[in-house]
Amino acid sequence: MALSDNLRGALLMMGSMAAFTVNDAFMKSLAGDAPLYQLLFLRGILATSLIGVLALSQLAFTASIPRRDIYLILGRVVAEIGAAYYFLTALFNMPLANLTAILQALPLTVTLAAAVIFREKIGWRRMTAILVGFTGVLLIVRPGTEGFNIFSLYALVSVAFVTARDLFTRRLSGATPSLLVTFSTSVSVMLAFGIASLWQEWQPIPFDIGWRIVGAGGMVTLGYLFSVLAMRVGEIGFVAPFRYTSLIWALILGFAIFGDWPQILTLIGAAIVTASGLFTLWRERQLARSKRGGGGH
Repeated sequence: MALSDNLRGALLMMGSMAAFTVNDAFMKSLAGDAPLYQLLFLRGILATSLIGVLALSQLAFTASIPRRDIYLILGRVVAEIGAAYYFLTALFNMPLANLTAILQALPLTVTLAAAVIFREKIGWRRMTAILVGFTGVLLIVRPGTEGFNIFSLYALVSVAFVTARDLFTRRLSGATPSLLVTFSTSVSVMLAFGIASLWQEWQPIPFDIGWRIVGAGGMVTLGYLFSVLAMRVGEIGFVAPFRYTSLIWALILGFAIFGDWPQILTLIGAAIVTASGLFTLWRERQLARSKRGGGGH
């Protein structure tokens, strides 16, 4: 039986989330084995090389980029560098599932930021979902409790940077290929942390560390590839909710590899954030359909 475009898109999105989460697990396992900037630079060499081959095969380098998009890509690069630093610093110091659960707030933060910055209309239903979702985030980080520390704040800062990155991405024109944007970002992140690593003492990379860096680079490349293919194959409104499968992978890998299992309040918070995000995505899909059919907002 032939798969529909939406089902193929959903499978690709789930594959993308699995790849990104396995990459996170590889990187977390490297905490303390080598300096952060060195790890990011070495992973970046492999990821950039693989993404470059993909971009070359899709003739992405031959595209003519509008000047406005160049500035947007530069903004996206800065946001990606900030996101990488704060996310991985948090990842090295807190459970994988907890950090992944906080990141599930992204659809909420992007929707809210787009309403504030771009004056995109947002109804009371989605605003309510956003507020409910943020209470879920508070249950995960629990400020003022013994488990709350600076790395919980790092996780929230990484969400802010990823939100900015996604806002820049949303403003890009269709004339700029997705793989070219991904390649430009990967090169810039690699170079930024390569330069930063000059101020750190490099450590030798034995085989045990080396294969995990290679694994991380391969997984992050697969994650990017699958996510691009997913958005091209299926409807965004149908495919996007499958991003939340990353939380399932984070729970499995966090327990199997690191022996971490979130507290009940964290799980409740994650469920609230996920439900709020899914409702927001569903509502946006309904509004898009209404607009196509000539209905009001």
